[in-house]
Amino acid sequence: MNNGLRILKRRRAVSLDIARRFLDVPVANVSDCMARMTAGGPRLRPMHAGNRMAGPALTVKSRPGDNLMLHKALQLARPGDVIVVDAGGDLTNAITGEIMVGDAIRQGLGGFVIDGAIRDAAVIRQGSFPVFAAGVTHRGPYKDGPGEINVPIAIDGMVIEPGDLVIGDDDGLLCVPYDDVERLLAAARQKQEIEAKMVADIGSGAYDRSWVDATLTRLNCFIEA
Repeated sequence: MNNGLRILKRRRAVSLDIARRFLDVPVANVSDCMARMTAGGPRLRPMHAGNRMAGPALTVKSRPGDNLMLHKALQLARPGDVIVVDAGGDLTNAITGEIMVGDAIRQGLGGFVIDGAIRDAAVIRQGSFPVFAAGVTHRGPYKDGPGEINVPIAIDGMVIEPGDLVIGDDDGLLCVPYDDVERLLAAARQKQEIEAKMVADIGSGAYDRSWVDATLTRLNCFIEA
């Protein structure tokens, strides 16, 4: 097998039904339930109009500045898929733009995640199709490879396996491992309910901050009288 130039089959993927349930849950709540240990990095920001994203990952590993394998991934993708491209974070050449985003919309895909640059930013910014990327440049991509599809990739230390759940909102990106999806959905919803009560208590003046002083006492913090 030619490492660096290979296209594998995706062996499993989270269902669209459970993926779509995450559209009602803030990424921050899921992140908290993952012990705040995982993140897609602050570089990758939403380039679109703010629509939330959730779908199974179709992973692409590409040479920086080259989008040959992203074109192939568009041929392989199923409705709801989020195509996640590890392009090394390079911002020299755009990996995608208006034409490929239009094709993804036509196919009913769930979004793009590009660890690299995009172009046609004004068009993408006005649309609701989720596009997360590290930057913008007018310089177009190469189409020569090498590259790989449906292999494990990583973005700023966040490992993404083919078929894992990828979610995103205005706070950023998160990968939820395939085996943890249902457990983390339940935990994140519970966290959401707790935070909703906290917001209501703040509004009514009933919010309890006694934990702050209790924590400082536990830490033996000096407080001048």
